[in-house]
Amino acid sequence: MTEKKNPLKAAAEKAADALLGTDGPPGGVPGVPGSLPPSVQEPTTPREPLPPKSDQTGPETVSPTGQPTGADQARNAQSGAYLTTAQGARLYDTDHSLKAGPRGPVLLQDHHLREKITHFDHERIPERVVHARGAAAHGVFRGYGTAAGITKAAFLAKDVETPVFVRFSTVLGSRGSADTVRDTRGFATKFYTEEGVFDLVGNNIPVFFIQDAIKFPDIIHAGKPHPDREIPQAQSAHDTFWDFVTLHTEATHHTLWNMSDRGIPRSYRMMEGFGVHTFRLVDAEGRTTLVKFHWKPKLGVHSLVWEEAQIAAGVDPDFHRRDLADAIEAGAFPQWELGVQTFPDTEEQTFEGIDLLDPTKIVPEELAPVQPIGLMTLNANPSNYFAETEQVAFHLGHLVPGIDVTNDPLLQGRLFSYLDTQISRLGGPNFGQLPINRTHTPVNDMLRDGMHQTAVHRGVAPYRPNSLDGGCPFTAGADTGAFIDVPVELPAARKVREAPASFDDHFSQARLFWLSMTPTEREHIVAAYTFELGKCWEEAIKVRGLQVLANIDSDLCAQVATGLGLPAPEPTIAPATVEPSPALSQIGGEWPLDGRIIGIVTDGSDDLDGVRAVRRAILDAGMVPLIVAPQGGTLGQGDDPVTVQRTFATARSIEFDAILLAGAPGPAADGYGARDAKADDAAAAVLAVDPRLLLMIGEAFRHGKALGAWGEGTDALAAAGLPAGSLGVVVDEAPSHVLQTITGLLAAHRAWDRFTPTL
Repeated sequence: MTEKKNPLKAAAEKAADALLGTDGPPGGVPGVPGSLPPSVQEPTTPREPLPPKSDQTGPETVSPTGQPTGADQARNAQSGAYLTTAQGARLYDTDHSLKAGPRGPVLLQDHHLREKITHFDHERIPERVVHARGAAAHGVFRGYGTAAGITKAAFLAKDVETPVFVRFSTVLGSRGSADTVRDTRGFATKFYTEEGVFDLVGNNIPVFFIQDAIKFPDIIHAGKPHPDREIPQAQSAHDTFWDFVTLHTEATHHTLWNMSDRGIPRSYRMMEGFGVHTFRLVDAEGRTTLVKFHWKPKLGVHSLVWEEAQIAAGVDPDFHRRDLADAIEAGAFPQWELGVQTFPDTEEQTFEGIDLLDPTKIVPEELAPVQPIGLMTLNANPSNYFAETEQVAFHLGHLVPGIDVTNDPLLQGRLFSYLDTQISRLGGPNFGQLPINRTHTPVNDMLRDGMHQTAVHRGVAPYRPNSLDGGCPFTAGADTGAFIDVPVELPAARKVREAPASFDDHFSQARLFWLSMTPTEREHIVAAYTFELGKCWEEAIKVRGLQVLANIDSDLCAQVATGLGLPAPEPTIAPATVEPSPALSQIGGEWPLDGRIIGIVTDGSDDLDGVRAVRRAILDAGMVPLIVAPQGGTLGQGDDPVTVQRTFATARSIEFDAILLAGAPGPAADGYGARDAKADDAAAAVLAVDPRLLLMIGEAFRHGKALGAWGEGTDALAAAGLPAGSLGVVVDEAPSHVLQTITGLLAAHRAWDRFTPTL
């Protein structure tokens, strides 16, 4: 098959090159709002719209029926130097309504007012019921060719490059909720393959709360805010959620994952993705293999600690979407390997006693290793959030030859639900014609009309068979790339509303997950259950929750019971004997540092040359340095001033993966409680160091982050009560030595030895 030219390669190279010139983020620091710096005064000379930033791109310019147009992406954007109506008539004023005199009533004939207000009134579309809050990016997927023996899917062939669009999301919250809530995350990938669109729509947790799609409204209704008060938003720490999951115990395994660190990822870039279900792959000879899809992040799997997540939800609710966009803008393109676990397609559809059709079960990687089949790189941000991230429409039924579904009852229901919900959200059945959803292959579907039809169809015979249109369109065969459903033998059976007996095991895999965690991770799980159940009002729900935990592990149950002030019940079933799976733990490895953010604290009166050198070394290592000072502006004189990106008023520890202290600035001019409550007037009166800096240092230490200091920066450590020699605290006379040691600590994500678990 001919390799498809990737339109994003040039954009990626341009974004990378921009970091070395004036076209990219100043000094390599992302977050620039526009593609050119603004003037202080309002511009008055007419000019064409500015181009997008170097890190941005949009949907490929294909027609509504999948034909390449060759048009520049600007053809889909606003054009012309002058303000116009929607029909292109130029306007001389948009600040004043048409009135009967300056103080008279507004006239009904004001067509511009009516058009502008009417369009504004209809700017919003229904948000997603679930996965409403999302962030997305463009990228490219390159096949390794290692899947050739199990599937004929062309995009998985060796070195074939396929454009992708990936949307990450939370599940429960509204569009306006926070990124860092404890929740499952969506991980949905749209592959624009040469054989049609393939959507892999999964989560960052490999199992789900329910085994059958008919229960999906129940789990979502239980997890959403209480219907009487519409609170709490984007949280599971409330009675209705725990009422459901403690009664419907098939949710136990997923709930345990949610209560682990997986429920509060550090970044979308550091998050695994899973297809959740078992799929069926078909090779060129028609042989089938069952598989589970896995996305493995190159940066490793890392999480926030709970206090970090809570702080971020308040001070930066856009924490995850900002992190993703900034990393791409900075040239630290996130990467994931796509891998599969493979299983024989037997009549039983089980593997090592595990039912492969049960979406609440995993197959441990020690039993079925994940085999890499391709690499995905996200290298461009969207140009417009609404047109791309909000309007992208995924559907599990978007399949290509070589990939088919199984009888997983949750998957079967999703095949209906996704299509149905897009029709509701996007105003009709033609949502596939929106630019972000368009396939990059020719479309001749005989579907006609409907809301928002943008294709201009020709011919007179949208039916088959026909002769008036020359018989077109014709059906295809296997030899001409047709998608052919796998002819699976169906057993003779009665119509029943039942589940297989193997679906009745709700606790053994939850126990496997618990026993696979390190002591530190177990402490976090205990804390999460204690917090979440502690937020419930009804004691009966707390008691029931403890009974579920007793069936998983007695230590887990006892620790949570102590926190709730309730007795720990005895298990109602014997805890299963399982073999732990080390692959489930996030702690223990070392990972690349691309895009990690390091704060450098200085006020300019200290070792500014050392700051410059460390800043350059951080950039050269593919990380992002942010200068933190008492106030904004620039530091230093001459040709190489140091730009301040954060101040003590705007910075918080949660933004940084590590903090370097070049100095110990005293209380700043705005460092008093009436202006910034973090300043702490009483402390500022007696301390030589700004109390907000001490707060930042204390939080970072408490969260297990690496800290480094040289020169006067050691005074700040001492003022914070962190003497040299503290775990994960580096002090040296040479700034370069400090940075070298700090980057070594960062590879493990946190200074884990700083935590002393009891479990």
